[in-house]
Amino acid sequence: MAGRARIFQQPKNAMQSGTARSGDWVLEYEPAEARRADPLMGWIGSADTQAQVRLTFETQDEAVAYATREGVAFDIELPHARRFKPKAYADNFKFGRSENWTH
Repeated sequence: MAGRARIFQQPKNAMQSGTARSGDWVLEYEPAEARRADPLMGWIGSADTQAQVRLTFETQDEAVAYATREGVAFDIELPHARRFKPKAYADNFKFGRSENWTH
């Protein structure tokens, strides 16, 4: 069960405004071989079953402990700081607005 893995924090889903399941730490194995097209069906795939494994942990320390215990080499990707700009709907109509209002 050799191979290399990466440990990262799950990002926020871009399709939704909520942050559910975005604080979990994920351990994913790097692919051991390149993916290729099946000659009969044309589907893309590989014989690498480790690429299907995705483990989630509550904290970074738990993920690192698991990788160390199993003897898996790993890289840690630290999350980027989120920038939050508070906005209000009323700001679209306020007097003295710097941009023109368009439809």
